[in-house]
Amino acid sequence: MQISDAEALVMEVLWERSPQSTEEIAQTLQERQDWQLPTIKTLLNRLLNKGALSAEKDGRRYLYSPVLKRADWVAEQSSSLVDRLFGGRIAPLVAQFSSERKLTPADLAALKKLIREYEND
Repeated sequence: MQISDAEALVMEVLWERSPQSTEEIAQTLQERQDWQLPTIKTLLNRLLNKGALSAEKDGRRYLYSPVLKRADWVAEQSSSLVDRLFGGRIAPLVAQFSSERKLTPADLAALKKLIREYEND
């Protein structure tokens, strides 16, 4: 499922807490972005049409909940990034990030642990 950066911001709000009404979502987003209510409604409608959200009638308003799980979206985005930019290979990805940002001792320990786990499988 393709979700734009703007739509991902709406999803993040709902992954943090759901269900939420349009007004609640707008309040949270307006603290983070300079968006007006019509923009937020448009993004909600797009996400509904894509099947990323569900909407349940609650009196005169709708309450939105994510259908798309954050872990599933992150996995898809990660795979897509690795495939597009690094030909599906992880080592060049790590090399690129480590050349741009210094790996902390905690990062190195986590990578070493991950490698040991894969070697033991």
